[in-house]
Amino acid sequence: MSETLLDIRNLSVAFRGNAPVVRNVSFDIKAGETMALVGESGSGKSVTALSTVRLLPDSAAITGSVTFRGTEMVGADERTLRQVRGNDISFIFQEPMTSLNPLHTLEKQIGESLALHQGLSGAAARKRIVDLLDRVGIRDPESRLNNYPHQFSGGQRQRIMIAMALANGPDLLIADEPTTAVDVTIQAQILRLLADLQKAEGMGLLFITHDLGVVRQIADRVCVMKDGEIVEQGDAKAIFANPRHPYTQKLLAAEPKGRPVPVAADAPVVARAENLRVWFPIKRGVFKKVVGHIKAVNDASFDIRERETIGIVGESGSGKTTLALGLMRLVSSEGRIVMLGQDVQGWRSRQLRPLRQNMQMVFQDPYGSLSPRMTIEQIVAEGLGVHGLEPGQDARALVADILTEVGLDPAMMGRYPHEFSGGQRQRIAIARAMILRPKLVVLDEPTSALDMTVQVQIVELLRDLQDRHRLAYLFISHDLRVVRALSHKVLVMKEGDIVEQGDGSQIFDAPRTDYTKTLMAAAFNLRNG
Repeated sequence: MSETLLDIRNLSVAFRGNAPVVRNVSFDIKAGETMALVGESGSGKSVTALSTVRLLPDSAAITGSVTFRGTEMVGADERTLRQVRGNDISFIFQEPMTSLNPLHTLEKQIGESLALHQGLSGAAARKRIVDLLDRVGIRDPESRLNNYPHQFSGGQRQRIMIAMALANGPDLLIADEPTTAVDVTIQAQILRLLADLQKAEGMGLLFITHDLGVVRQIADRVCVMKDGEIVEQGDAKAIFANPRHPYTQKLLAAEPKGRPVPVAADAPVVARAENLRVWFPIKRGVFKKVVGHIKAVNDASFDIRERETIGIVGESGSGKTTLALGLMRLVSSEGRIVMLGQDVQGWRSRQLRPLRQNMQMVFQDPYGSLSPRMTIEQIVAEGLGVHGLEPGQDARALVADILTEVGLDPAMMGRYPHEFSGGQRQRIAIARAMILRPKLVVLDEPTSALDMTVQVQIVELLRDLQDRHRLAYLFISHDLRVVRALSHKVLVMKEGDIVEQGDGSQIFDAPRTDYTKTLMAAAFNLRNG
């Protein structure tokens, strides 16, 4: 029998005397085992994990028992906790850019932990850092030690976070949604990396996620959380084969289903790009001489019709978002852009403004794109103020109507963004775009940060709005299940080039290029493996 590393018994957590957000949670993790903690946002997963070594704020009241290798963590002194934190138990968090210090080099950030826990410095620390970075797949690590976090891609930053977590040879690794915001190929690489490292080191792994496709691939055992309680736990294969609790059944069934309704053969073209190119100049020297270009988009051609959805897929940095921004004339480009029958490539901002009403955008992170200082009414009505109201229209009534249409109660329009859930905030962002009755909507990763059940709701909402208002969608995503459910056509991008495009069914069922085949294998093997 493997040694029990972490043993949690009747753990409850409450903040400032309010009702507990975690209630009577019990489970254990053994050496070499992967335990998945699964549930939707707000279920108490992260609070449970952070409470293991008291990383919660002082306002948190923790009761119950958490023992690590027989040592009680609840009520332990700071010296004991410091010894365990980052040394015996390490964390990997969801968004590395917020966990890494933007002002410190790679060497300084990893070296800090080595100096604190192992007393390593100088050449010995540098050798250990290079070895760690090499193990997690950072190419030529010695040359990257003086780089800063912004100089790495999202997948590379997540690998750096893993290197930092492994720096002191922990016995238990707690990974909190470490693959949620990365591409499917990067996700597959990170999961393989964690599995290989776990096998080599004999670590226990607590993997927190809302993605059951990931759980199916890596977990030995599963705990399903809902409203602060564990509603079901057991062997992963048994739970997937025969889920007993209705909530577990609901999570397993939560996947975007169906296929898009075919577009009419005579549907008018809303927008067209011909040989679109977006290159960003690289300038150096005192006189800012152009010494090269970042070739974000090369020679892209496609058109999008009324009631049609074009999915744009590819890895981070492939040019997906830049292509959409170029089409909308939000970045400089070369080539022909036709919007609603008019060639707008040479138009100035003043000429474009009346047309902007017909081109709207919904972003990945609604919390970042909604002003925290404005009420929902002000946010949704903002576009009406810019483009003007038609005679006889009442802005408040229009806001109430669109909120109802996206499934929100108009009585909430006086509230602020922080008072809503992630799914509700995304509905608000959609309402802000839709109130202007656009013809084309760019959806830039609108579901990637949402729980599976909420994703399904948003997909259904987008379908309904498209049908009702004859909308054209450019749908950018790394979640190929959602792309498959929504898209009539798909563009596959790699390093600025459209390497394949065609009907959604053809791209998913019979991809022609090796790159597309790799994307599909990474996405669907995760779900089925």
